[in-house]
Amino acid sequence: MRVKERLPMQLLVSMALLLLVSISVTSVASSQADSQADKDWETYWPDDDSDTIIDAINEGVLNFLDKLPETPVHHHHNTFIIHENSIETGWIKLLQCHQNLDTLQRAQIVYNKDRIRHLRITRQKNIGQARVEDNTVQLTDVNSNARLCVEAESRALIAQEDGTYVLQNGPFMRKFLDGYFPMRVTIDIKFPANLNFIAIEPVEQKGFTVIKGKQHLHLDAWFEGRLVTRIRFKLVPEKYNPEAGNNGVGK
Repeated sequence: MRVKERLPMQLLVSMALLLLVSISVTSVASSQADSQADKDWETYWPDDDSDTIIDAINEGVLNFLDKLPETPVHHHHNTFIIHENSIETGWIKLLQCHQNLDTLQRAQIVYNKDRIRHLRITRQKNIGQARVEDNTVQLTDVNSNARLCVEAESRALIAQEDGTYVLQNGPFMRKFLDGYFPMRVTIDIKFPANLNFIAIEPVEQKGFTVIKGKQHLHLDAWFEGRLVTRIRFKLVPEKYNPEAGNNGVGK
């Protein structure tokens, strides 16, 4: 729905940059996880009511972009490092950077409080103030060409009943009222030698590139709407070598 009326200042803009929510086995649990994710969205207060905001909105649930935007968009890059002991604990290493952040007076990035720990800011640029508060990163005076990087540990690798493991990420979005802005999400996943990649949802398509390596995956998505990725792994049968041992990404 295109909004024709000029909107008042300080309308609430909700954006989900990265919410590491629980992985569910049943459709009921999945719905509950989505509901929790909705509650954890970041909130932004725009500093003007420009009509150009309304012109950029997409109303679809998920639309991969055939044609890239002419102007820079919010780029959200993540590196997930799965260690050998992540299979037992579920905890992985998270490195995350946001580029081309929207110019805003105030913003917050909210993470699922039960699945994030040791959250800290590693870099900031063109941001008046950035600080960690519990499971959030609070931002004030976000200027043009802003950049923010954080690192943390996330409980995001979940064992499934069939013996596989799922790494779920999202929803990623830039939301305004009932529509969505374009954005780019890139993800690098490093996993140990005792895990094999099986499949990913959504499947690779135009606007969503998947590059597979021996112990590495690279995802590159240009889209509007809500993006959730689910990467499935299985254990490699152990072959014990008393001389060489079994090496992985880390322990």
